[in-house]
Formats: sequence, structure tokens, C-alpha cells
Amino acid sequence: MIWFSGKRPAYDSSEQSLADSMIGWLGIEFVEAGDDFLRMRMPVDARTKQPAGLLHGGASVALAETIGSMAAGRCIDLERFTVVGAEINANHLRPAFSGWVYATARPVSLGKRLQVWSIEIADETGKLVCISRFTAAVIPLPQQHEKRADA
Repeated sequence: MIWFSGKRPAYDSSEQSLADSMIGWLGIEFVEAGDDFLRMRMPVDARTKQPAGLLHGGASVALAETIGSMAAGRCIDLERFTVVGAEINANHLRPAFSGWVYATARPVSLGKRLQVWSIEIADETGKLVCISRFTAAVIPLPQQHEKRADA
């Protein structure tokens, strides 16, 4: 199991901190966590479509960065560190017009300072819509810098 706590993560999408963020605005929801993956979903609706009526590529990237960041954060000690996005790329493979898209994040590398995640976004039939690679930087929380500077 890759999770720092030794338990699979769980999220409540109605949590105020999530609801008042891009996650809530885009309707992104937690689906499940396995021993080595995290799965979330996002609706294909007016919030996430481009004017031509299909899923906006930027919405796919927002979903990929969301799931990558959340997964990366659950692999570290959040009392001492945080994660920030360092790089993301995406290949948009086919359009989605309605329903939900499902993102699955799996680690490629879980280093002490950098994590790399592979994210596949598929439609409700399982057809790939987007493949993304997300790199997260693991950084000490500010109080850790202060303690080191005083030492």
C-alpha cells in the first residue's frame, strides 16, 4: 500500500474546503481508493464543456491536477510536508459530450522530493478521453523551515 497513513484515503465531497474550491465548482467527486490508486469523477456538463458542447481540455487538466495532488498528499506526512504541482501534461484522445469522466491516478515514482503520477481519464464506457502525467514537488511546511533555520 502506498498511502502514508497505512489506510486507504476517503473524502467527503461536501466538505466545505472542497465545496468552496475549484473541486466543488467543477463537481469533482471522490469515487474510491485502492492499495495503489485513487479514482475521482467529474460531470461533463455546462461547467466543464467548451462552447462546441464537448469536454473542455482545461477541465480534464484540472481534474488530473486535482487527483494527482490529492493522491500525492496522501503519500506523505501532511503534518511536516505539503505537495505542489511542478509539471503537468495531457494528451486529449477523444471527446466526451455528456455523463461523467473518471480519473484514475497511479504512481510512477514516489521520491522524497518529487512524485510522478500517471492519470487516465475515461468516459462511462471505459474509453480513454485523456492521459496525463503529473509531477508533484514535496516541500516542508513553513514551520519546518523555521525550525531548521533556528537549529
